[in-house]
Amino acid sequence: MEADDSLPRRSRDLVAELARQDLDPFSVAELTERIAALEAEIARARQKIERAVNHRASADALFKS
Repeated sequence: MEADDSLPRRSRDLVAELARQDLDPFSVAELTERIAALEAEIARARQKIERAVNHRASADALFKS
């Protein structure tokens, strides 16, 4: 089992939880780290979308022939 398998599939729940979190206790350095982690996760999600779209396009092209 991968680490991500333990997380809920509904990302909206995670996003909502992050949005409700009070940011006041965090230092500037901690907030900067948080932003970097979130940006890395956004990039990972975009890569997954790109791979899925490319895979679908390849499959569509194969079956159109």
